[in-house]
Amino acid sequence: MKILSEQVPAPTDVGNALIGIRGGSELGLDLRLEAVHEGILVSGTATAQIAGECGRCLEPIEYDFVADIQELFYYEGSEEFEDDDEVDQYWVVGDLIDIDPVVRSAIGTALPFQPVCREDCLGLCSECGVNLNDEPEHHHEVLDPRWAALAQLADIAAEDVAPDNTSDKREEK
Repeated sequence: MKILSEQVPAPTDVGNALIGIRGGSELGLDLRLEAVHEGILVSGTATAQIAGECGRCLEPIEYDFVADIQELFYYEGSEEFEDDDEVDQYWVVGDLIDIDPVVRSAIGTALPFQPVCREDCLGLCSECGVNLNDEPEHHHEVLDPRWAALAQLADIAAEDVAPDNTSDKREEK
């Protein structure tokens, strides 16, 4: 058994369009490597800095994320899962293992598809883009489009009925 505690450069392409591992950050690995009959069992945690934006209001989001890792790396020549395409297989090549795909999978699958800055985030106004968290009372009068023509007629009728003060002043002079 071997204990590994290291800081390594984090991969930059883990995540989705809204959230992922912060590029250029450090990835903390606290792993335990155990020799077992089939190969090497890797267990422990990976700590990464996550950055992105809220899927509702587009405000920045940043936090540290700890992913649990437990994976078996099979010795070369092991035929236990060799023909099974449904099972992810990781191999010990020589005396080396590649932990990168395991870390990518552990962190990438745990990230939210639609991250939010907080659970009760109100998002943006769909009409004008105002952040509703800053102005929760913000709203627009929504007119049913089927009544739009009638509303235009009402506006025209109101203009026709309005008194014309300029014509009265000319007559008095």
